[in-house]
Amino acid sequence: MKYRPFGKIGDSVSSLGFGAMNLPGVPLEQARETLNYALDHGITYIDTAAAYRNSEEIIGECISHRRNEYFLATKTNKRDYATAKEEIDRSLTRMKTDVIDLLQIHYVNYVHEFKAAMEEDGAYRAALEAKEAGKVRHIGITGHRPELLAMWIQKDQFDQVLFHLNLAQPFALNELIPEMVRRNMARVAMKPLSGGFIRPVDKAIRYPYSQDVHVIISGMVSVEEVKQNIAAMEREVEEAERRELENMAQKLGEHNCRRCNYCSCPLGIPIPDVMISSVVRQELGLLAKGDGFYEKHKDKITACADYEPCKETPLCQKVCPYHLPMQSVIQAAAASY
Repeated sequence: MKYRPFGKIGDSVSSLGFGAMNLPGVPLEQARETLNYALDHGITYIDTAAAYRNSEEIIGECISHRRNEYFLATKTNKRDYATAKEEIDRSLTRMKTDVIDLLQIHYVNYVHEFKAAMEEDGAYRAALEAKEAGKVRHIGITGHRPELLAMWIQKDQFDQVLFHLNLAQPFALNELIPEMVRRNMARVAMKPLSGGFIRPVDKAIRYPYSQDVHVIISGMVSVEEVKQNIAAMEREVEEAERRELENMAQKLGEHNCRRCNYCSCPLGIPIPDVMISSVVRQELGLLAKGDGFYEKHKDKITACADYEPCKETPLCQKVCPYHLPMQSVIQAAAASY
């Protein structure tokens, strides 16, 4: 396992981080075995959020007795002071700890959300007070709009950013990562498999590993997945492989979707998942989870072409900040059935 100084935070953290979002979906003993195996094999960065069902409680139950062995990051998606303050205190209780190493203002994708969180009665004030009280060591932000995040960090109010970076979503390389490097911020890349779509797993992991980030968060729910992720990062990425991965990312990112979720389909189609997986599906095929996604949403996807309110101007395309041709991509997916 490789360890890196975590930007201006300074702590030494493992290059592979344990994403605990999916742990509530497996038996508690499996979660316990997986988390402890990860710690035993050098993973020192644990990532969760108050919004991830009972993920925080699982961490508290399974590894709080080893608290000095890991850097603990959690999140609040509240925007106002009072509810953020309550949630931070609840997170401490759930995870059975006196201090959170990194508290992130979570899932900020709209300008009005950022403004609300940063106002005098916003969530950022709650995070600052928790830091002053010794309950939180550092404050970060997470989001799906890399170009907005690049602007929001310019007042140096955050120590860290969590952002997408994978073979199908290389967009943070353009503005966000260079701005973070200039400010020596802690850089954490998430979704290396883009939610279970990208294969092969080793290439998917090695792409963000080849870039200028400190930690790659991978969601893991079994010992086997921990082994697979660790194996993908056992050797450094040489220049020839880096070029190959970057060329692949340029191709797979042609869909141009950031997963900002501005679009909302009245039929319930998860539009960002279809957009992001569209080129991956065509070029590489999908992991089993991705194939399952298309089977699960078949009826919704095939209904798109006949939905009357979207005949002239698709509702999703009206609100997309990137003006993407979502309807045509979804209808191409429907044709593939």
